[in-house]
Amino acid sequence: MYAIIESGGKQYRVAEGDVIRCDLVAGEIGSDVTFDRVVLAGAGESVKVGSPTLEGASVSGTVLRQAKDKKILVFRYKPKKRVRKLNGHRQPYAEVKITKITLP
Repeated sequence: MYAIIESGGKQYRVAEGDVIRCDLVAGEIGSDVTFDRVVLAGAGESVKVGSPTLEGASVSGTVLRQAKDKKILVFRYKPKKRVRKLNGHRQPYAEVKITKITLP
């Protein structure tokens, strides 16, 4: 069985036992999180599509890690004007292990 969930404006295809890397979620390491926005769920040949989400469906998981991604450098400049700006950014993320998919 698999499901497509929406978290942080992005969609993830998950199955039980998968580890996903999504935007930072509220909760400490080892705590349980629930994703209520299930867009699609399928098992074999049967597929249920929500409009926009499936009512009563949820996906549960456990937070394994919360960290920051690698640093990216953002460099902006205007040619011939001696204007240069260098910024760094590290995106926070959470690794979540999917434990259970519940369908209505």
